[in-house]
Amino acid sequence: MTTPVLAIHGGCGAIPKAELTPETDRAARDALKRALNAGFAVLKAGGAAIDAVTEAVAVMEDDPVFNAGHGAAFNRAGVHELDSSVMEGTEGRAGAVAGARQLRSPVRTARLLAEVSDPLLLIGEAADAWAQAHGLELVENSWFSTPSRREALARMLEREQEGTLQAAPERDKHGTVGAAALDMHGHLAAATSTGGYTAKPVGRIGDTPIIGAGTWADDRTCAVSGTGKGELFIRRALGHEIHARMLYTGATLQHAADAMIHGDMTAMGGGAGLCAVDHLGNVALPFNTEGMYRGWMTESGVFVAVHED
Repeated sequence: MTTPVLAIHGGCGAIPKAELTPETDRAARDALKRALNAGFAVLKAGGAAIDAVTEAVAVMEDDPVFNAGHGAAFNRAGVHELDSSVMEGTEGRAGAVAGARQLRSPVRTARLLAEVSDPLLLIGEAADAWAQAHGLELVENSWFSTPSRREALARMLEREQEGTLQAAPERDKHGTVGAAALDMHGHLAAATSTGGYTAKPVGRIGDTPIIGAGTWADDRTCAVSGTGKGELFIRRALGHEIHARMLYTGATLQHAADAMIHGDMTAMGGGAGLCAVDHLGNVALPFNTEGMYRGWMTESGVFVAVHED
């Protein structure tokens, strides 16, 4: 039997270190631990990696600390449009939703879509309707709103008028949650969920629901969930690129992940990070921003961090 491993991220749009109070630091770390415990409980019971990553991400979707589900960012029209995807590494089954407005748990909808994988990706009202028809919970769009996200929208729209968008802190720009896992049976899976970036154009879709960009899993190599400037992740097919470097060049997970985050993404000028687990149980959590909510868990214990801990 394989030793199970779970790694998660809560987005590279972490609160700047100078603004992090003991209360907000504790809230973030507690939220990460809850997600890790939920996902690892599945692995410890002999469950599948795809179910473990779904449970971990679902916990983060319900926590306003993160930009996914309740606490998701607003688009420029003041509406929440949610994206999520799930992929498992055995057969490559995957499911995804994009631009959904009523899914209580986008990742659970993506997980259910992965069971059929045809359709694999549904958008907007179609995603909401499919989820409802399959017994998943819908909520009013306002359920995702929080005062802090509304304040972030106001700040970003003001910066847009002033021409200072590039100076905005990462926590106002974007944020995503994700998980990668290796189960007892040697299978890998990854899941990702996001509200996108604050004040994004209506209908904008980032990397999160794009298989091969923000989410990837293949039992031969690794499982990856990304966070950051989604347009760049799509252009570089980030998740698949890490897999390809491992499969075709023999690169280690850490080397392949660092090459993408500290190499390609940094060169392209994008804030980025990821969590990844390989088929041997190694974990990689690189990021090129000031901080990234992150952690991992094995039978030996749990680790969580926000900045350069």
